[in-house]
Amino acid sequence: MGDLVRTGLFACLLMLFPAQAEPMLNWRQWPSVGNASLSWLWFDIYHSTLRTPDGVYLSEAAPLALQIQYLRNISAQELLDATREQWQKLGYSKAQIEVWLLELSAIFPSVEEGDQLVYVSAGEHGRFYFQPQGQAHFHSLGHISESTLNRAFIAIWLSPQTAYPKLRRQLIGAS
Repeated sequence: MGDLVRTGLFACLLMLFPAQAEPMLNWRQWPSVGNASLSWLWFDIYHSTLRTPDGVYLSEAAPLALQIQYLRNISAQELLDATREQWQKLGYSKAQIEVWLLELSAIFPSVEEGDQLVYVSAGEHGRFYFQPQGQAHFHSLGHISESTLNRAFIAIWLSPQTAYPKLRRQLIGAS
């Protein structure tokens, strides 16, 4: 009886896993919704691309991939500081921001010019992928399972209250 139960559980997991993993695995084949670059004064910071399964942006809750190619070297701490600043501007509480930053500090790498960082959201959770310049493959950095953190991270770029509304409009394909 124990083997039969284990076999049944394994079969259920196999049936469930592709449905949950599919958005995470296929993001590179998704069409682009829009592209945008962030510059500050005369410094180019990054070039970003928003992808969705059908190439149309519906909402922050729908599956999407935010792909960022860095145009300069940025330390992990600088990425965390910039994330903190954007969340403060979006009105999240200081206590909540610090909890989220602690989680992200275990995930964020330092990036160099040409590196790519991708956040793929399945709607309620997401995963970070990283591809250093000159390497052929992306590798997983970490998973976000908390839906509130998932939405807050995406909000930095896609919220109507973002600090960069022009960048948002370009990413979501709005004119």
